[in-house]
Amino acid sequence: MEAVTDPVLARRARIARWVGVGRRAGAALFLLATVVFFAGFAVGFSTAVTVVVIGSLLLGSVVLAPAIVFGYAVRAADTEDREAGRLPPD
Repeated sequence: MEAVTDPVLARRARIARWVGVGRRAGAALFLLATVVFFAGFAVGFSTAVTVVVIGSLLLGSVVLAPAIVFGYAVRAADTEDREAGRLPPD
């Protein structure tokens, strides 16, 4: 893999890496909320269970929403550059 010398492409690659981290973190938080919700459903909802579920859903939304938007932006920019001939085809 060759080093990226174009600063725009380097920044886009950095954003793409953060998008991947954000998507994994958001999905993990939603998974945590789901698991804790069903555990609370099985054994009874306490204040701690409620706080974890709501907190995980809120934090997961805050993390995942921008990751999805920036992911679409990075893919659109890559597609536009490939169609314009500024990047080699996949």
